[in-house]
Amino acid sequence: MLLMATSIRPAAPSLSFFSGRKTSFVSKAKPCSLSTANSTSPKAEPPLSHSSIPTNMNTDRRSGNYKPATWPFEYIESISNDYVGKNYTKRFNELKEEMRKKLKMMDDVDGEELEKLELIDNLQRLGLSYHFKDEIFQILRSIHQQQILQQQGRNIVSGEYSLLYATALKFKLLREYGFDISQDILNSFKIEDGNFKESHGKDLKGLLQLYEASFFATETENTLKSATIVTKLELKNYLENYEHNEENVTATLVHHALELPSHWMMLRLETRWYLNVYEKMPNANPLLLELAKLDFNIVQATHQEDLRDVSRWWKNTCLAEKLPFSRDRLVESFFWGVGTVFEPQQRHCRIMITKLIALVSTIDDIYDIYGTYHELQLFTDAVERWELRAMEQLPDYMKVMYLALFNTINEMAYEVLKEQDINVLPYLTKPWTELCKTYLQEARWFYNGHKPTLQEYMDNAWISISMPMILIHAFFSVTNPITKEELESISKYPDIIRWSATIIRLADDLGTSPYELKRGDVPKSIQCYINEKGVSEEEAREHIQFLIKETWEMLNRAQRENLLFSGTFVEVAKNIARTGQCMYLHGDGHGIQNADSENSISKILFEHITVPNPSL
Repeated sequence: MLLMATSIRPAAPSLSFFSGRKTSFVSKAKPCSLSTANSTSPKAEPPLSHSSIPTNMNTDRRSGNYKPATWPFEYIESISNDYVGKNYTKRFNELKEEMRKKLKMMDDVDGEELEKLELIDNLQRLGLSYHFKDEIFQILRSIHQQQILQQQGRNIVSGEYSLLYATALKFKLLREYGFDISQDILNSFKIEDGNFKESHGKDLKGLLQLYEASFFATETENTLKSATIVTKLELKNYLENYEHNEENVTATLVHHALELPSHWMMLRLETRWYLNVYEKMPNANPLLLELAKLDFNIVQATHQEDLRDVSRWWKNTCLAEKLPFSRDRLVESFFWGVGTVFEPQQRHCRIMITKLIALVSTIDDIYDIYGTYHELQLFTDAVERWELRAMEQLPDYMKVMYLALFNTINEMAYEVLKEQDINVLPYLTKPWTELCKTYLQEARWFYNGHKPTLQEYMDNAWISISMPMILIHAFFSVTNPITKEELESISKYPDIIRWSATIIRLADDLGTSPYELKRGDVPKSIQCYINEKGVSEEEAREHIQFLIKETWEMLNRAQRENLLFSGTFVEVAKNIARTGQCMYLHGDGHGIQNADSENSISKILFEHITVPNPSL
């Protein structure tokens, strides 16, 4: 299966897929949706009955036919990087201070609001905003306060605010940084009968910015949801009719947004792409461009050091050697970590996510293609017991897997205990138990030839994607101090976890189901919908895309309503969803190693951007 298996969770809350909604891309049938009812209160599930599992199953092992690692241990060890030297760091710090002074000066004086917004947007897309969080927040807070005054009628609106482009950009950035801004700010550009006023239809920059802003909608914001539909049609029409020219930056921006909006894009991939585009813009700021290139290379050098360290850990586990039927995807796993937390100071969380995904990919392959049903029962029981004696009942090939898992998770719990005097081991082992039970249920579906309904599948599959387990571990890595309220909530899989995991599950199914069906896996969401509704594969895929957008709307709402978890953890949950969408955008980027994913990984982890040596 893609990254992880699709199976059943011991009683996930029902995802009664937006059952009250009318919108559907495929038919008049009630669309599959993701209800929030009781979403944080898992129900107890009766014990699994295995009486229907055939007892005379042969022990022929299936194969995933996985290729060897694209970037083996020796390659990772050989990596060198010139951007760890003092020369580049000195120049980078000088440029960073210049930019900080510029931002402070902007906040101190009443300058053009649009100029401020465009600089912040460029800092964000160029991957530099994490250096200037305080300065950006202060500028946006002033803009937000000014917006409130305008809405109260205490200020005259300048001509600038009549521009669709400026208003949409302001809305997008205020939403992005957590300010309470209503969709009503866009009322003056309201869509009538599905069309913009003629003047807005000709404003390509405005349409593009409104399209990007519309993806910050929650599920009840119909103005924004309508804006997505209308602007998408207008932008597609532009691409179909413009004169093709590689130097047309606007066309490049439109094409990129239509492939995946920036709100859904993995941050490092967005930065790497936008660096090339920004350099071609006639108004590009040379200081900003050099700063962004240096930062990318310096951060990449940090990532390469992290990769070397975690690669040595992976080699020492001997899992790739002892379990050759499984995916050896350490670099791909590290890419997930970089996509979730790229900042150099988040090294611990990045390496932890890498280890978790490398382990869970191997365990998934045991359940999905190699283990017999009886062996899988034994492994599930051992994980639930979480003690070394449980290993005695396992076949030899499972013992090395169990011990690697046991030692790694215990070590993670030990780190939290040392730092915060809290024993979090029960909170870490519980999601592993639930995950393995979902894998076991999927094996049961496979052996029984069971075809679940889409509802039945999705009630289970958002857990079997493994992201709830990974996000719980990430929570303990980025949260200090940990409160009692957070502990109580995190173990129940709050919405911020649930919707992130659901996005990845659906994106995974879109990207991996063709490969998995070829080897005889259980149906995924696409096939479940086809079987249930009798629609074509194309219609089913459109419906899954529709569900991804609706789930993002609920994730947006969960972020806006969040009062418990840190902003850092909320970003982790969003970023891992973004990484999943990019990983499966062009197929199975985790397991099958397609050209698109290999190119993306190389650009982010191994290919630096040429910058003149400041010492020359």
